[in-house]
Amino acid sequence: MPEADADTKAWFVAWLQGFSAHVRAVDYASARPLFHPEILAFGTHQDVLPSLEVWVNTQWDNVWPKTDDFRFTIPETRVLVSDDGSLAVVVAPWTSTGFSLDGTAFDRPGRATIVFHRSPTGWLGVHSHLSLNRGVPQASHGNRPVKAR
Repeated sequence: MPEADADTKAWFVAWLQGFSAHVRAVDYASARPLFHPEILAFGTHQDVLPSLEVWVNTQWDNVWPKTDDFRFTIPETRVLVSDDGSLAVVVAPWTSTGFSLDGTAFDRPGRATIVFHRSPTGWLGVHSHLSLNRGVPQASHGNRPVKAR
């Protein structure tokens, strides 16, 4: 697929920044509308997550409260859009902070691929795969409260 034009890329960059703010705030309620209810996602805690609810209750619940400072690396983000403008793929590295059992912080970088479909109401995420870089500990032991489910 071709690279997105500047305006389209700017929209997806703003989307990434908004989503990462929801992750940092552990605000599931604000992040939910960004995704289709029947999203298919891959995650650390299950191979295929067949809906937004399953994704929230497994992946989000096992990661967002236990990590901190999640951000996409915008300068390295790529946005591809289908010729007919109905499908987009965003590929972006990200950073976060993890916590060892003793509370020691460690760098927790990874990468994401998010597939979007343009519906009559706008773009919705229909597939997501966020994974840690090789060698990064999967377990993090932070304990932040969920702001909103």
